[in-house]
Amino acid sequence: MSGRTPFEDLVAVMERLRGPGGCPWDREQTLSSLRTYLLEETYELLEAIDRGEPAPLKEELGDLLLEVVFLAQICREQGLFGVQDVAAGVRDKLVRRHPHVFSDAPAGSAGEAIRRWEEIKNQEKPPRPGASVLDGVPGQQPALMRAHRLSSKASLAGFDWKKLEDLFEKLAEELSEFRQAAAGGDRRAMEEELGDLLFVAANVGRFCGLDPELALQGANRKFTRRFQQVEEGLRSRGIPVGKASLEQMEELWAAAKSEEKEGG
Repeated sequence: MSGRTPFEDLVAVMERLRGPGGCPWDREQTLSSLRTYLLEETYELLEAIDRGEPAPLKEELGDLLLEVVFLAQICREQGLFGVQDVAAGVRDKLVRRHPHVFSDAPAGSAGEAIRRWEEIKNQEKPPRPGASVLDGVPGQQPALMRAHRLSSKASLAGFDWKKLEDLFEKLAEELSEFRQAAAGGDRRAMEEELGDLLFVAANVGRFCGLDPELALQGANRKFTRRFQQVEEGLRSRGIPVGKASLEQMEELWAAAKSEEKEGG
């Protein structure tokens, strides 16, 4: 494999695995069958990013790159395109959509750069008659992430809140409507109102320049960390997990919360 870059070596290995005399499992895979592995590797990479350790991050980046090369190899076998075409396409797109970097059209802020990206994108791919500005937001995205992207797209078209206080009022309104639905015991109405409440909460984050998906992931990690400390505290007292009173768990939760604040 001498004389080639590591990336070229990776492509050559994948060609061998998929070729005659290659691996039976690799040869059986299709674009559809690799969907699950692509998602799995993506989530494992996200976990590695959160951990912040170089070695796992490098490994998971490699695993995700493998999936890209794997998918591109299947497309090449079908006569569609190869991985070099994929790389060339995204390279050219980056250059075209960054005129403030590769030409003489300066962008004064990140927001201006994003707006210019969308303008160039629309020039490259003129919307079809009747198209929505929301087209292009994948339906497969996690719901909170999709809420963020949908509202971001709408805001670029000028459909947005004027000030944060208006969003706070809307949040209070949706919470009130959810409480009314809950009081009535109508599960369908509760689900609808809960969705509205979460959508507005995602908008609050976006309006403040925060990613609600990342914020919720942080809250999940914090809850996990504190609850595990509660479990450790119960075990140290000889109390089986699941047999403790709510008061005992709340006491340990408060201690874990206080410990975090003192340490952080």
